[in-house]
Amino acid sequence: MISQQTSELLTQINSYCETNKTEANFPVRNPATGEEITVVPECTADITRAFIKRAKAAQPDWAALTAQQRANILKKWHALILQNQDALGELLTLEQGKPIAEAKGEIGFGASFIEWFAEEGKRAYGDIVPPNMPDKRLLVIKQPIGVVGAITPWNFPNAMITRKVAPALAAGCSIILKPSEDTPLSAIALRILASEAGIPEDIFQIVTSSHGAEIGEVLTSHEDIRKISFTGSTQVGKLLMRQSADTLKKLSLELGGNAPFIVFNDADIDGAVSAAMISKFRNSGQTCVCANRILVQSGVYETFVEKFKSAIAKLQIGNGLSTETSLGPVINQKAFEKVSRLIKDAEDKGAEVTRLHTSLPEGNFIAPTMISNVTNEMDISSEEIFGPVAPIFSFETEEEAITIANSTQYGLASYFWTKDLARAWRVSEKLETGMVGLNQGLISSEAAPFGGIKESGMGREGSKYGLDDYLEIKYISMGGIA
Repeated sequence: MISQQTSELLTQINSYCETNKTEANFPVRNPATGEEITVVPECTADITRAFIKRAKAAQPDWAALTAQQRANILKKWHALILQNQDALGELLTLEQGKPIAEAKGEIGFGASFIEWFAEEGKRAYGDIVPPNMPDKRLLVIKQPIGVVGAITPWNFPNAMITRKVAPALAAGCSIILKPSEDTPLSAIALRILASEAGIPEDIFQIVTSSHGAEIGEVLTSHEDIRKISFTGSTQVGKLLMRQSADTLKKLSLELGGNAPFIVFNDADIDGAVSAAMISKFRNSGQTCVCANRILVQSGVYETFVEKFKSAIAKLQIGNGLSTETSLGPVINQKAFEKVSRLIKDAEDKGAEVTRLHTSLPEGNFIAPTMISNVTNEMDISSEEIFGPVAPIFSFETEEEAITIANSTQYGLASYFWTKDLARAWRVSEKLETGMVGLNQGLISSEAAPFGGIKESGMGREGSKYGLDDYLEIKYISMGGIA
């Protein structure tokens, strides 16, 4: 049962869809029940090109506003999101499945990027460079890159949008957003509130489509799109990069991960277990930075496994709209089949599979699963799981742990637990990831640079560094000063 405020928000979404209707539409379903929530417009390549044309025409006027004027509008958007946090959270749970407390938390987290970049947009400082000749003055300024194409995933359908849209708007860009076909309603809701805040419709446009490849090809090949920001799989990120090559677009790619979670013998075991639970099972394990491989030193292996098993047993599985639920469904049948395949492969190759929940609701629910005695021959040791499954490895030495942790093409996030200060420095520096969590399982913040290395992508989101991805540097040489 949803609240009156959420029902009213759905009515606004349906009105938006009717106003922007196309020849076809596609359904949005609740992953916990399979029930249809509503239908949204099926935008085509031609519609997307028309959006781009409007975005290019509108962008100069938006860029001409002062940073303070744009900040004032973004702050109104931020306030409206927080005023509607409960409804936006329920809507997110309806289309994505995560527990309602997590969903409402995501709304607040997503809003934090809007507030951050509203302020950070006022700090796009340039430089005065010492001249090479007496009669010259050398200036460096930063200007908005232009029209941005953004493609966002279903696992964080609110925060992944604001993390891209907020810096783009703060910098003076216009943006075309293609949300996941599984979770377009959160995007539409954000667009509705953006309009109320005073963000022009042509400056922030939504392309809803179940044909992602078609829309992606338009965004990457169109000469008027000057930047692509994408969060998703490494495979798709490489494709978008290739498609963007002919027009030399600026790219921000936040791609796959295979995060190690290392527990050393001197760790606070209770703290490590609590952090592993958050990192692994938040959003049913469907986060790009979640603990994909748990590495435990042999001296504390048995203790950690028993405590971890007890913590897993306390999880409550069900529909995310229930306040008692701590673990919802995976997003769809395809995800269910992938995670089930990884579990079976590990079991067939000799791993010990522990399922502590035998009674599950119907639908795309997977029991939180612990897998021990994992070897490198098992698919689960190298693939990104994206489900509530925790493979646990044992190691002997610090050097072995680092070798295992780095033995992947991915380099997004890593975590480790230790009380040894010298080890804290050594391991942090040796882990080949863009982000490291030391004695913690949650690392995302609007004030910190989010992003990876290796095949986990390029560019950074959030923080002061996140604004630079939407700006071009221009050098001005002034002569005849003497």
